[in-house]
Amino acid sequence: MSPSTPTSPNRSDLEALRARPRAQVLVIGGGINGIATFRDLALQGVDVVLVERGDFVSGASSASSHMVHGGIRYLENGEFRLVNESVVERNGLIRIAPHYVKPLQTTVPIFSTFSGILSAPLRFITHKQGKPKERGAALIKVGLTIYDTFSRDGGSVPRHRFLGRKKALADLPEMNPGLKYTATYYDASMHDPERIALDVLHDGVVAGGDRARAVNHLEAVGAVDGTVTVRDTVTGDTFGITADLVVNTSGPWTDLTNAALGTPTKFMGGTKGSHIVLDNPALVAATKGREIFFEHSDGRIVLIYPLKGRVMVGTTDIDADPSQPVVCTEEEVDYFFDLVKHVFPKIAVDRSQIVYRFSGIRPLPRHDDTAPGFVSRDYRIEEGKLGGTPTLSLVGGKWTTFRALAEHLTNEVLERLGAERTVSTAGLAIGGGKNWPADDAARRVWVRDNAQGLDAARVEQLLERYGTRATEVISAIAGTDDQPLVNDRAYSVGEIAHLVRAEQVVHLDDILLRRTSLAFVGGLSLDLLDEIAGIAAAELGWDDTRRTAEVEAAVTLLRDAHGVALPLVTPTGA
Repeated sequence: MSPSTPTSPNRSDLEALRARPRAQVLVIGGGINGIATFRDLALQGVDVVLVERGDFVSGASSASSHMVHGGIRYLENGEFRLVNESVVERNGLIRIAPHYVKPLQTTVPIFSTFSGILSAPLRFITHKQGKPKERGAALIKVGLTIYDTFSRDGGSVPRHRFLGRKKALADLPEMNPGLKYTATYYDASMHDPERIALDVLHDGVVAGGDRARAVNHLEAVGAVDGTVTVRDTVTGDTFGITADLVVNTSGPWTDLTNAALGTPTKFMGGTKGSHIVLDNPALVAATKGREIFFEHSDGRIVLIYPLKGRVMVGTTDIDADPSQPVVCTEEEVDYFFDLVKHVFPKIAVDRSQIVYRFSGIRPLPRHDDTAPGFVSRDYRIEEGKLGGTPTLSLVGGKWTTFRALAEHLTNEVLERLGAERTVSTAGLAIGGGKNWPADDAARRVWVRDNAQGLDAARVEQLLERYGTRATEVISAIAGTDDQPLVNDRAYSVGEIAHLVRAEQVVHLDDILLRRTSLAFVGGLSLDLLDEIAGIAAAELGWDDTRRTAEVEAAVTLLRDAHGVALPLVTPTGA
């Protein structure tokens, strides 16, 4: 895109960085791990800059399975440290981000009793997949019993439970009558991962003031004598940033970033994971609000997950090249339909019900001939040099452990800076999770005390959408003639305008894919895109040429990356 306006009013962070292109630490990569590290460093008073070549949390972190989980499957890999850390962090996130992370009842349908008992020890020792065998009840029982010892958090998380066929089908009657058992345990849902990341980012910016600067759509493209060259992807302009330490948190693109900086590495070996989102009320009802989590006959772990009135189905685990774009293929869609039929054979699914597809590359370490499903989900930190500037490259990491990972990485940075930690992020509320009302009575009080003249139902909606940071949106629209969007009454003109102003929106798709859930639930139309583009244009100074180009770019992205062919009109309130 060649925009007619070179900059926009809300790129003040970029202008501030150009005016002072110097920091103690430069973090490259604005996925959840880079953002969490930025926040932690800012809390310690470190002068830190974060740059992200796309929008914040638009890469691997945007393609998650929307779960915060302890990783029961990692037990078979022998990754007990990771399981322990994961369940501690899962339980912690339920407390510090309760607006977005909530307990999730998870049920595993089981079709055999002893399957996998002989092959599991071999997989444990060799990490080779071998001939796939679906895990039976005996093996799952052992796994869940061990998982309980890690997971219960002092008894606040219920133990797993097993049901035989008769009770299982009475519990979930649409399930395959050929099953023998179900096992049910608890993990946690993360229904708005992009908004969690934006909250973490906001916390870092607020904590650091002018010593914490984060800029999106700014790509690290080279280095000269330890100075990192960055390119504004909107204008094409380049400039240099110097730092005492460079931290590479660019996920599956870590090796590509290091190569661009002139320090080639071979750390990464990511795998592709795809998902589809279905508008299928019968399937939503059949899950009874639970995630259905199981192993398909080919050995892959898959899920059927009710979310935002839709059902998300995933995921695949296929070796992928991070230098190439990834999309959810028709072959993967067929695979997802087969697994839905395997679990819920009476419920019809077809392509007309797909409202959204997405695919991403997991930031896994290089794994050579190890089967993708057995590649470690743990992380490590690699040291290097960029001229005379020390570097740290993050290899691996996953959503659930982002806080602990950032703590570990920040401690490594502080040691090299000769500084000490002054603030712990353990137990520190994230964004709109601060002062979250703990029960219905507290919620009613919060709504009453923060309404600023708005209708209680609208305040409830904003509280659910943004947590207690809803007060920022309420303040922006209170006392104005704010109106619902014509093409989607769940959002308002003032609300969208606030997001554009306050959350570093640069392109239209930043709003559609990450600031809101409009794309995920299949709520888009050409009319709605044009309406939102008009709001963004008024806030960002776009002329008609730029506004048209933004709509065209969004339509192309939605079609090519997410399988969304836009109708002219979307149903009201979608």
